[in-house]
Amino acid sequence: QVQLVESGGGLVQAGGSLRLSCAASGRTFSIVAMNWFRQAPGKEREFVAAIRWSGGSIYYSDSVKGRFTMSRDNAKNTVYLQMNSLKVEDTAVYYCNLNDKVRGVSYDRWGQGTQVTVSS
Repeated sequence: QVQLVESGGGLVQAGGSLRLSCAASGRTFSIVAMNWFRQAPGKEREFVAAIRWSGGSIYYSDSVKGRFTMSRDNAKNTVYLQMNSLKVEDTAVYYCNLNDKVRGVSYDRWGQGTQVTVSS
């Protein structure tokens, strides 16, 4: 089993910055990718950023490209989401997601979510 623990959410004014962290523990030797999603009130969960564990390629949604930066610390099995130039519309619960493969079966793991609120 893999567990994900997120931290770093909070309240910030528009134009400010926050950094989210997501630490994976447990059976982490078969990670395929780690991702960030977010869900605003009344909206569907949407993709924010992803990092492929092998090779380290990083992908962003158009809505955050140029403002958010995803990175990782392999030794700690931790990913980060540095969020700059935050906008009110970035307000959401941010979820860490991990894709892994165990004995040929793909799994999706989710963290508990962390609230990010951007005030005007």
